[in-house]
Amino acid sequence: MIDWSTCPAVECDPARVSGAWVFRGTRIPIAALFENLEDGASVPQFVAWFPGVSIEQTRVVLEHAAQSSLAMA
Repeated sequence: MIDWSTCPAVECDPARVSGAWVFRGTRIPIAALFENLEDGASVPQFVAWFPGVSIEQTRVVLEHAAQSSLAMA
């Protein structure tokens, strides 16, 4: 499991979105990014579909996930 608490692009607040990890400053769950990518969306498409999320935030989230995956291997 990925430790999102060390990723600067996300935040978790139990009072928002049922405590899900979201892109900082938004109510958009980071799970939405991975679900859309799995369904074939590109990062630019995701950013266009979810105003408030930046390309930079998505890059940081994807890099964090990749680094975490490498650390777990």
